[in-house]
Amino acid sequence: MTYQESIDFLYNSLPVFQREGASAYKPGLGTSVALDDLFGNPHREYACIHIAGTNGKGSTAHTLAAVLARAGYRTGLYTSPHIFDFRERIRVNGQKISHEAVVDFVERWMAVESDLTPSFFELTSTMAFEYFAREKVDVAVIETGLGGRLDSTNIITPVVSVITNISPDHTALLGESLEKIAFEKAGIIKTGVPAVIGERQPECMAVFEERAEAVGAPLKYAASLDGRREDGMMVYEHTPYGKIRGELSGDCQIRNAATVMETLGVLSGCGFAIPAESVRDGFAHVCEDTGLMGRWTTLRRDPLTICDTGHNIGGWEYIASQLSARKSGTLHLIMGFVNDKDISAILRKIAEIGGDKRLYFSAPSVPRGLNADALAAQAAEFGLNGPAIADVNEALATATAAATGADDMILIAGSNFLIADLNLSLLSEDK
Repeated sequence: MTYQESIDFLYNSLPVFQREGASAYKPGLGTSVALDDLFGNPHREYACIHIAGTNGKGSTAHTLAAVLARAGYRTGLYTSPHIFDFRERIRVNGQKISHEAVVDFVERWMAVESDLTPSFFELTSTMAFEYFAREKVDVAVIETGLGGRLDSTNIITPVVSVITNISPDHTALLGESLEKIAFEKAGIIKTGVPAVIGERQPECMAVFEERAEAVGAPLKYAASLDGRREDGMMVYEHTPYGKIRGELSGDCQIRNAATVMETLGVLSGCGFAIPAESVRDGFAHVCEDTGLMGRWTTLRRDPLTICDTGHNIGGWEYIASQLSARKSGTLHLIMGFVNDKDISAILRKIAEIGGDKRLYFSAPSVPRGLNADALAAQAAEFGLNGPAIADVNEALATATAAATGADDMILIAGSNFLIADLNLSLLSEDK
């Protein structure tokens, strides 16, 4: 079996939520537990950190992994979805799982005589857990896929559980209110295991506190943190680890950094040796060390071109705030979303962004992708107008040709799948 044949099997033979939506969502832990038993309960061979939340869990997971690796721990990292390459989901010390390891796992699974019918995420979670055991990691940072309580990853017993924040997303599956969504996320809080909550949200605090009390889990909220942008980095002057320069520079990263630092404090209390220098280095080199992309990532500087995987209102509140702080130049905003989310709040937020802006409506090239014309029609209801250009690379070429001002900026934002469609080889510095 080739690597491509293995990937085709994973995508074409198993239900894939990210591509198909709710029809592929499979809540419950029965299959995950059975798979874990089948492969020898590999996640019990190393310490785990479990991370849930609507926004920020990817940045938080990658930063923790970078810091731990810099501190000398062999560190696994499991996140989703990927952007360009399936192997981005499973890393050890920043290195993607090998093609050969993916093929080997799929071949062994296909040879198993079993009545189990796992989803894509159930099987890939098992692949990650086993790969980390085979690679003899010291610790693995595990990001939930969707929710928490019934997520496939929730078979682990971590050394710390982390919930970044709660915002309306996947409401058809997780609930319409913040309280209901918080209840699902709170399901990763385990008996006696310390839990860190990234934000104090009044609607959610009682939910987290009741869950923590019920299972005897020590609960901490991340302390407030001040940050400022300087030379493309986010600077945190006064921290327990000295002055930190963070490579992740979006406004939302201040809260994520606070969550990471609170979690590092808990890990230190659990016996992890994490020198201040390792914290500073991990923050400063998180993208380089872990391959993180799509979090206010600069793709090109002339014209300034940034991509961000903001796909819900929580993410767009930060994006809109950052864009509104711009003093000059035209904003060229290319956007695209999936078709099973209510994006009215996002469009309303975009309409509030001041200054000169031009809009381009695109579409992710997956079955769930919202048609560009349909997006343009929805946006027009909020006074947002612009061309519908389905191919994001064509939209980018159009925006690049129009971005002639010295302070013009291009932002490609929305679904992970929109960013995944970008052809990075076309991003030259020449217009």
